[in-house]
Amino acid sequence: MSLILTFLGKNGIARTKVAIAAAKLLASQGKRVLLAGLAEPVLPLLLDQPLAPDPQEIAPNLQVVQFQASVLLERNWEEVKKLEAQYLRTPIIKEVYGQELVVLPGMDNALALNAIREYDASGKYDVIIYDGTGDAASLRMLGLPESLSWYVRRFRQLFVNSDLGKTITESPLIQPLISSLFNVNWTADNFAQPTNQVNNFLDQGKAALADPKRVAAFVVTTADPLEVASARYLWGSAQQLGLTVGGVIQLSSQVESNLSEEFAPLAVSVVPDLVNGEWRSLIDALPNFVEQALQAPTPITIDIHNRQVRLFLPGFDKKQVKLTQYGPEVTVEAGDQRRNISLPPALSGRPITGAKFQNNYLIISF
Repeated sequence: MSLILTFLGKNGIARTKVAIAAAKLLASQGKRVLLAGLAEPVLPLLLDQPLAPDPQEIAPNLQVVQFQASVLLERNWEEVKKLEAQYLRTPIIKEVYGQELVVLPGMDNALALNAIREYDASGKYDVIIYDGTGDAASLRMLGLPESLSWYVRRFRQLFVNSDLGKTITESPLIQPLISSLFNVNWTADNFAQPTNQVNNFLDQGKAALADPKRVAAFVVTTADPLEVASARYLWGSAQQLGLTVGGVIQLSSQVESNLSEEFAPLAVSVVPDLVNGEWRSLIDALPNFVEQALQAPTPITIDIHNRQVRLFLPGFDKKQVKLTQYGPEVTVEAGDQRRNISLPPALSGRPITGAKFQNNYLIISF
């Protein structure tokens, strides 16, 4: 399995510069690196070479791929048709070809996330660096496993518990009748198989996101106040999703004030801007990504003994946070992000008795 590294921040060119420098640094250390970017012109221009939808080696230990949503959709569509053929006696979409499909808004993020998952599972890379949009859309993409797992759990259970679901899966008359009319095998076991497969993927994604050895982000900014404000917001939003932010990389073309106070307790690394295509100074100033990610504040801590859940939410205050509780889960809304926290058995069923902010932590008591 790989370390998946991404960068957040308002300045897209600065983020891509840092992503390239990080890829070059880690490859020079002997790690097998895949640098993955979107179908935009900045990455190939900075690398001074065209890129393809399949990985190509541009230096020892360093491969680059540019995600093209239409290509990814076409490839994944074939997998969808295989799944349909497995569970339906008369497949419906087998005559629809991937080349005909249009990429819906937001689908490109899901396709990119799945591509990263597949490259990670291939075992070919020690590090995957994702040069995405670096904004709230990137965070929503990384939070998809947790968001989708909630929908799968909730709606599958609602269907199974509904009168319609019970009738279909339990009735000795209607189940065979529906199977005969629609050529669909509606047994409870077969209904569970695809959702269980999906849940396995989603659980793996959630576990990876919660482990800074597997997934980590770094904030990239300049000293510009607007960029700093945006970076702080993205930092807090990433923590809300459970994504560890390992540190801050401040890109500077001259000597500027350090932003340590703005991002405490994160480490801030001031690095020089790229000048005339010379990467060495920028590469040499980069931090140890793995070490910093492991030392960064944990996004969530569950203290069963004291009946508390602690969420590290820099950039937010109590007025910006909404808590709701449903069964064994607590939903936390902060900014543009929403997180569903599954409580352990020791806290499950206990009502929230209080919530407070203290040193950038939201402390929820039960």
